[in-house]
Amino acid sequence: MFRSLAPRSCALRRRVHNYFTNGYHTSTLSTHILNHEPKKGDKVVVGMSGGVDSSVSALLLAKEDYDLSAVYMRNWDTRDESGSDKGCEWEKDWEDVQRVCKVLDIPVTMVDLSKEYWNKVFEPSLRLWEQGRTPNTDVWCNREIKFGALLERLPGSTETTKPWLATGHYARKIWSHHLTGPPRPKLVRPADRHKDQTYYLSSITEDGLRRAMFPLHNLQKPEVRELARKYNLHNAERPDSVGICFVGERGKFKDFLAGYIPQNSGTIVDKMSGKVLGQHTGLWNYTIGEGARLPGMPARMTVSEKDTTTNTVYVVPGTSHDKLFSDVLSITGFQWIWRDAPPPELDSESGYRVQVMHRYRMKATPATIRRLPDGNLRIWSDKPEHAVTPGQAAAVYDGDWCLGCGLITSAARSSPLEGEVTPPA
Repeated sequence: MFRSLAPRSCALRRRVHNYFTNGYHTSTLSTHILNHEPKKGDKVVVGMSGGVDSSVSALLLAKEDYDLSAVYMRNWDTRDESGSDKGCEWEKDWEDVQRVCKVLDIPVTMVDLSKEYWNKVFEPSLRLWEQGRTPNTDVWCNREIKFGALLERLPGSTETTKPWLATGHYARKIWSHHLTGPPRPKLVRPADRHKDQTYYLSSITEDGLRRAMFPLHNLQKPEVRELARKYNLHNAERPDSVGICFVGERGKFKDFLAGYIPQNSGTIVDKMSGKVLGQHTGLWNYTIGEGARLPGMPARMTVSEKDTTTNTVYVVPGTSHDKLFSDVLSITGFQWIWRDAPPPELDSESGYRVQVMHRYRMKATPATIRRLPDGNLRIWSDKPEHAVTPGQAAAVYDGDWCLGCGLITSAARSSPLEGEVTPPA
């Protein structure tokens, strides 16, 4: 079936020909020899979500001579909220996964990781929201669940056999060879820079990356949909998922959080004048850089800061005010993908030159990173960045190579702004 693949696009036809002729490990980065990928007969499990990306990943791998199967992760138990499973989002996703696997003739199982998700991702995120921070749960889900708990529970896993895990992420893995020691995996940007998901993968461990496969690494999103249409996959036109997957159709995310975090009222203050403009019911309802929605104001007011000590939301007029820009980021809990090999320049006076992303799909900004005496990191961006948000992940790159990430604890300007008024306590 799959050898008859003949996409209409010449570019796509060449990419798929290279994929099928040379195998998954083909790479345009000729300086790295990719000979540490699965061989004929190896167990490969495709993590599927019901979306088109993971479905086409399974489609591509189904042609290969692997012992291929699929797995669907159930990360959220609706019974925790309503006492019933009926009408929950995972059922539709699970149905879509089963339909695709039936077409591709590969076995599929569901793994319930809702307890692990609650304990390792959702509950720690709740604490951050309560503290006024804005966590990125998808980053930590990839580390703790997809390339953590799921890897340990893949179908076919034994003490001596560890299957490979393929996903629909837009990312690439290459291997770095050294004169001494075994080759090491490197997480690098994919062909489709617009869909690049290395930011979301920046927290995974080297062991997790070593067993990972990213079949879409050399394809563009339109090519992925074209393949899905070519093979009549029913979800070829399914929209990309946005936001936190388990929230689904529950409505506003703030209303969802209100069911888990008690109300904590405070004031909304003009950062420049110190004037109280209104009241809020919880810091988690506001994100740095978003509109504050204050009625009766002559101009749009934008959230610039959240003070957890005084439970205050600070706002400034407009969307491009200087107070919305930061160039000094304090980072805690940084995890290098190669944990035992952080760059030695970290401890030098001049620091280590990198590119930094503090949110998905932003253009990486040149910066210098240094390690502080307490072990935490500090990043100095070459230019101030808009709406840097504590609680988000700061992913660090050396060119296209993603080195790891850490949690942003604070963001500031390297020089104070003139005219700023500090409100009285």
